[in-house]
Amino acid sequence: MKILITGTTQGIGRAIAKLFLKNGHEVIGIDRQPPSITEANYTHYICDVRDRDRLPDIRDVNILINNAGTQNEADIDINLKALISITEKYGIQEHIRAVLNIGSASAHTGAEFPEYCASKGGVLAYTKNVAMRIAKFGATCNSLDPGGVLTPLNACVMEDPVLWEQIMNETPLKKWATPEEIAEWAYFLTVVNTFCTGQCILVDGGESINYHFIWKD
Repeated sequence: MKILITGTTQGIGRAIAKLFLKNGHEVIGIDRQPPSITEANYTHYICDVRDRDRLPDIRDVNILINNAGTQNEADIDINLKALISITEKYGIQEHIRAVLNIGSASAHTGAEFPEYCASKGGVLAYTKNVAMRIAKFGATCNSLDPGGVLTPLNACVMEDPVLWEQIMNETPLKKWATPEEIAEWAYFLTVVNTFCTGQCILVDGGESINYHFIWKD
């Protein structure tokens, strides 16, 4: 199948691309950075997802994975508005089989930067909108919403022992996901899954269900 993924040079996007390539799919990446994947069945376009006029002409996409995102850098423009324009251009068409948006646990909890939470919250609502519109093609649309993931973007807290201990105290499984773990979820939701649609799948090690119940001993 023809797979289009945004944000493929590092982290989750790169792991997803590598997994699809391993399973024999044609993968196309869009990223504002040069490619970090050199496999034969991979095509890379250097483009900012916000630049609608420069988006490449890619037809008959079977699976679209909206992974490109940012924190504290035009969050709503990149994480939400660009995701919408990418989906409208490549995902709403008769050859589509699945659209997957990489959201965030913060959309469910509000526990992060204001514009980031707002942008990811918008993704949840848009996911349901797209699911209804592509159902006529027999296609699904879901949002995969990770908690902490071990990526370069999170290095500032991963490398701080004090902050890392605090984070682990809020995470029942006492670990963060690897990009490869999130990639497995992405593959399942777009290739294996054919019936779950319009849903926001929270994968956060239990962080969002954690709470502090204080009572007398």
